[in-house]
Amino acid sequence: MKSKVISQEGKKITLLLTDTKTSEVNAIRRTILSDVPRMAINKVRFEMGLTQDSEGEYFESINALPDEVIAHRLAMLPIPTYYDRFVFPEDDPANEGLPEDQWGSPASQIIYHCSVRGPSADSDEENVIVRAGDLNVLGEADLQIPEAYHGIPITLLVSGQYLEFYAYAILGRGREHAKFTPASGVAFHPRETATLHDKKKAKILFDLNLSAPDGRAINAKLFGSGTVTDIKTVSAISDALAHVSRGTNRDGDFADAITIDQIDNEFYFMFETDGSLTPEEVFNRACAELNQRFSSISDELDLVLV
Repeated sequence: MKSKVISQEGKKITLLLTDTKTSEVNAIRRTILSDVPRMAINKVRFEMGLTQDSEGEYFESINALPDEVIAHRLAMLPIPTYYDRFVFPEDDPANEGLPEDQWGSPASQIIYHCSVRGPSADSDEENVIVRAGDLNVLGEADLQIPEAYHGIPITLLVSGQYLEFYAYAILGRGREHAKFTPASGVAFHPRETATLHDKKKAKILFDLNLSAPDGRAINAKLFGSGTVTDIKTVSAISDALAHVSRGTNRDGDFADAITIDQIDNEFYFMFETDGSLTPEEVFNRACAELNQRFSSISDELDLVLV
């Protein structure tokens, strides 16, 4: 299998995979969803009761959302993931011999602290929104939630309310819980080309004055030498063909003036990460996970067949 990046916009990526087949591409898709690990908040300890500020005003540990809902929202935050610095909790030597509820060391856990109070009694503000940027890492600065995601809302506090908690992030896999899945929208489809066979018949489509999403007119010039291979252009042409398909009363005269053809053993593969890892890291890790898995199976077969 060979891979080539076709486009990348922030967390989104589209790759062209060649010299492969559907089962292999689908294996990568499933691995990204189920086996590529990422850090995610797995446990939250809320501080409860009343607290008093320097002015003597009291704040109570209540807010607009139940603790369970807040914990769920925290679990979805993108936590920086470094494979070379963290291990799975079950692989951490510091956890050996301890009950699971006592697991936790700098080698397998990141701790975040958050403490936010609602507006004071004499404030003009109606409420305070607690956001991802209010979480402070108890550790190295590069483990802080990236600034791009500081605006993610968690809950809302009004006067007399406060929220304080410690959140514990660990490394896990999507097959254990969806919060550990590093990407969404993981999909693929065969690579296609659009070919212009008959300009005269295709004029039925061209006369509709349709345009591609980038503003280019769908006409004979779009086809250049006769065949279009660009993924976005082919997609636009494919959508336009719906205007001359069966049931439009144009299909008879149009016939096969333009066809969409699949290229064997070539696929477009796309997904979007949650921000905890780059798209390249997710794809490379998926390939590494598959390679390790099949190597293990091969070694076991060698032992059995000896």
